[in-house]
Amino acid sequence: MKRPTQQNQAVVVSAEDAPRPGTPGTSPCQRYRFPQVRLEARPLGALAADQVRVEMAYAGICGTDLHLVQSDPTSGYVLTSAPALIPREGRVIGHEGVGRVVAVGAAVSGLRPGDFVAFSSILACMQCEVCRRGAFNQCPQSRLLGMEIDGLFASVADVPASLAHDVSSIVRGEADLRAAACLEPAGVALLACENARVSPGDTVLVFGGGPIGIFSAMLSKRAFGAAHVVLVEPVEARRAVARQWCDAVYDVEAFFGADAGDFDVVMEGSGNLANINRVFRRIGPNGRVVLLGRSGAPLEIDSVDHMITNAITVAGSRGHLGGVLSRVIALYRAGLLPLAAVVTEELDSLEALLDTLSNPDGLLQNHCKVLARINRQSIAR
Repeated sequence: MKRPTQQNQAVVVSAEDAPRPGTPGTSPCQRYRFPQVRLEARPLGALAADQVRVEMAYAGICGTDLHLVQSDPTSGYVLTSAPALIPREGRVIGHEGVGRVVAVGAAVSGLRPGDFVAFSSILACMQCEVCRRGAFNQCPQSRLLGMEIDGLFASVADVPASLAHDVSSIVRGEADLRAAACLEPAGVALLACENARVSPGDTVLVFGGGPIGIFSAMLSKRAFGAAHVVLVEPVEARRAVARQWCDAVYDVEAFFGADAGDFDVVMEGSGNLANINRVFRRIGPNGRVVLLGRSGAPLEIDSVDHMITNAITVAGSRGHLGGVLSRVIALYRAGLLPLAAVVTEELDSLEALLDTLSNPDGLLQNHCKVLARINRQSIAR
């Protein structure tokens, strides 16, 4: 097995720490501006007792990564509202991926060198009252991989072992590695379906045809028994990927001009919260609305009487902890969840990943999920 050297290449973002006057500065889009992204050598230090050292095979680009390296052209502030902490030396970004364990810390059990692992991205404290109630995704002390702690866009990543999921049992070839790199967004989608209480026979509407939106549509049909699934997405390249998993796919204005019926469940993954207000009167009795996409924009609902009369619930959905990723792995193993189906582009190196992040404007217009191949590894164990 190839062993990593003590020099590690990583994609790092830096930004000016300049909270907006009159704001608490807790949101990145109110605190960090003029982001810069670079590839740099980062020496590997001593491995902490609770960490695993992983030679990365694939890493996936998420919209959250893009929004952290993009900025408002007028103010210079980054676009993301997801929690982030960028130290003076910069933050290694990236929270989706798969790789092979090359070393384990002294306190780590259950993983060993040679295992393939994919990752959760939320590091819950497991000690606060919220965690003790089992609401790990809502832990107020949680830290996000690649946003508040160093992430996966690196040739070798040292990651808390609690975030690593052994996927060795499903890795038989390159296709399985690509699929495992998509584990995290699929987990977010699965939890969203659970929070929306998608049930057999439901009619489901999904706004947003990115990986999470397409997985939400796919799971609604294949795992939760929805009778009819509609997806709305402005980008044709993403609509093309979504069509085989949905009963109907629309551009945004075409959908609002069509007679697409009423819905039991609406999942908003685009970040355009105006969609909810526009569709609200088409949500049926005991309907459920789940919000996934972050934009920092307000949610406004005009049809409150309709909401009250029909007992419609609106809820946020964050995360993938609490056994969700294990269920995603089981669905993939059973052939019910083709994780790699959302992959539309594969970059061949960290250098290509850096180039893409440095010029990201066309990425969302041309692709669904983009993976970067970081190290080529033998699948044989």
